Amino acid sequence: MKVLVSGCAGFIGMHCAERLLARGDEVLGIDNLSPYYPVELKRDRLRRLEQKKGFRFVKLDLAGAGVLGKLFAKHRPQAVLHLAAQPGVRYSLENPDSYVQANLVGFANLLEAARAHAPRHLVYASSSSVYGGNARLPWSESDNVDHPVSLYAATKKSNELMAHVYSHLFGLPTTGLRFFTVYGPWGRPDMSPVLFARAIMDGQPIKVFNHGDMQRDFTYVDDVVEGTLRVLDEPAAPDPAFNASEPDPATSWAPWRVYNIGNHQPVGLLDYIAALERALGKEAIKQFEPMQPGDVRSTFADTRRLDGAVGFSPATPLEEGLARFAQWFKRYYGYG
Repeated sequence: MKVLVSGCAGFIGMHCAERLLARGDEVLGIDNLSPYYPVELKRDRLRRLEQKKGFRFVKLDLAGAGVLGKLFAKHRPQAVLHLAAQPGVRYSLENPDSYVQANLVGFANLLEAARAHAPRHLVYASSSSVYGGNARLPWSESDNVDHPVSLYAATKKSNELMAHVYSHLFGLPTTGLRFFTVYGPWGRPDMSPVLFARAIMDGQPIKVFNHGDMQRDFTYVDDVVEGTLRVLDEPAAPDPAFNASEPDPATSWAPWRVYNIGNHQPVGLLDYIAALERALGKEAIKQFEPMQPGDVRSTFADTRRLDGAVGFSPATPLEEGLARFAQWFKRYYGYG
């Protein structure tokens, strides 16, 4: 199968592209190599992919009008895995336009190109952030997601709504994946594993928000890849049991779905830090801070729908995943 992977130089994008190539698919990777974090890490990820047979890279900004249609017409991808986005909750407070361009305009352009060239399935990254202020845990795809607490979250919910329109109007099978705090080797340097590990190894304090009273559903990247590719291989179909009088937000009369991909085992922030300390072999200096704007206290994925649909639910223990992360981190960043 020929798969277009947007955001192929990103954390999840690189891992998904590697797995697709390993199983024999062709991958057309696109990325704009945004400088949101150091581009050299993205180039190093790309170098890994470029060593593998079946990979082709095109530097491209999804927000550019017209370019995607030409790319689709030339390469005719049979499936699309859309992982490109402007990430980050806190950054959206300072740079809202980058989220509008990358996450809204870019996704609209991708949907238009897919409508014109009809891949068998379009799978895209949503986020656990869409659950916003919902205090009822675990979070289920059937929950209402009308109360986002960051612009990033609002753009991800918007992606789900935009995809539904194209599934309804044009019969385009689309599935959104709500990722829960993904971590592992080659992770983003703006996320806590790399931020904390670097500070710990350098003897600098780490910021512990909400004074440590937080929980996250940490999901190892290999589990995310496995779930994502299983979903990619099963195009969304209309739900024959959908009741428009009592609509379930998780399904539709259209070929449209959303799934949680999380470890369904929330871990306290202080327990997570302790596990990272053990993996690195060094203690952290903790600096306790109040809750940050746009953040939430807890995340917890209900993954029963994912398991029912593709027979898989993430389960890598945090200690095991952090041990693999720490090995990569020390090697890549030169901590010997």
